[in-house]
Amino acid sequence: MEQMNWHTLLSDRRLDREVSSLPPIRSRVRNEFERDYDRMVFSAPFRRLQNKAQIFPLPGTIFVHNRLTHSLEVSCVGRSLGNIVTSGLRERYEGLPFYDSDIANIVSAACLAHDMGNPPFGHSGERAISAFFREGAGAEWEDAVRKEGGRWEDFIRFEGNANAFRLLTHRFEGRRPGGFALTYSTLASIVKYPYSSLSAGGKNKFGFFATEEDTFAEIAQHLGILRLQESPDVYARYPLVFLVEAADDICYQIMDLEDAYKLRIISSDEVSELFMSFLDDEEQATSQEVLKSIEDRNERVAYLRSRVINHLTEACGKAFLEHELEIMAGTFRGSLVAAIPEAEAYKAASRYAYKHIYTAQDVVDVELAGHRVFSEIIERMMHALMHPDNAYSRTFLNRVSSQYNVHEKTIYGKIQCTLDYVSGMTDLYALDLYRKITGMNLPFA
Repeated sequence: MEQMNWHTLLSDRRLDREVSSLPPIRSRVRNEFERDYDRMVFSAPFRRLQNKAQIFPLPGTIFVHNRLTHSLEVSCVGRSLGNIVTSGLRERYEGLPFYDSDIANIVSAACLAHDMGNPPFGHSGERAISAFFREGAGAEWEDAVRKEGGRWEDFIRFEGNANAFRLLTHRFEGRRPGGFALTYSTLASIVKYPYSSLSAGGKNKFGFFATEEDTFAEIAQHLGILRLQESPDVYARYPLVFLVEAADDICYQIMDLEDAYKLRIISSDEVSELFMSFLDDEEQATSQEVLKSIEDRNERVAYLRSRVINHLTEACGKAFLEHELEIMAGTFRGSLVAAIPEAEAYKAASRYAYKHIYTAQDVVDVELAGHRVFSEIIERMMHALMHPDNAYSRTFLNRVSSQYNVHEKTIYGKIQCTLDYVSGMTDLYALDLYRKITGMNLPFA
């Protein structure tokens, strides 16, 4: 059975093909994967995550998670998972061609980047964009896109993961070759669904748009990622993707419960019971003893949350090592959290969240607002791109950053330019722009 190989999977080659003849910049202080991490932290798209909602609307009197704090926490868990896996691989194999910190650095950098392509208003933003093109006013462009050979599925199944890969790799106007010029290993680690929208099976889950398909193929070939199907290409998941996904799964599920408690959507007894369900009898007994010394209710919940995250991190690291051969052969299906003994507790917590949290009025109101805001901005932007010589169009396009190519010739390109612009907005910027272009808010009001 063909398998991927650790000797080729970790590579510090960078995506900057047009300047690949230049000698690489080496640092005595940081290795290439640490540079990836730092490059994310110091980037403008990463900073903008501080004003993008995770689940609950921002801002509020109670500070719940936004995309920035979520990404930082995911990165911490990802680093721990990387260390656990590295330790296990060292015991299993001799002569592995990477440093002990490399996997942890790659995973933590990818965790920082995993949500950078998400539009405003959380996951509801992705659904709103897809709905606009599938059943809203955007459906009028389907025939034109298909006639010119464009991939309409990229829009009706809009995916933040694919958009993150584009954000990190596409050469926007005035930018350097290779986008952020990250290492191939870090880029491969964020592609949860290594196939195009043509293979998405009707779901909003795919890893790259048509414009970035060749880029991923290049990365996959260099790293030795298995190709499972041709035309359309479907690849095996890059092994470290499982660790990035596990870190995200652990954090969003557990932290959403704590945020819901802070917002008084669920009680301390309810959240404590859910957290305890993840722990075995011995850990529950230990936790109960510690809780006797903690009087503050918020701190009691925070303590249990930390126990659960630590427990799930160790379990997912162990699951990766147990299923390593399947992962390397591209035959492992599902996620790591589904392969651990605590999977049932995780499913129960997920069901509870969908019933009591994700349907809360404030969360639903954000989704409803997102549909209206995105529809208005996308329609105005597309009208301006289709009729650039109109007076209104010129005024509108003056607001658009010069990094977006407003001179795209194809309808597919114009839509993608529009979505680049929209997905780069923060929640407050999108709302403010909507109010201004509809006349609800004026600068002198």
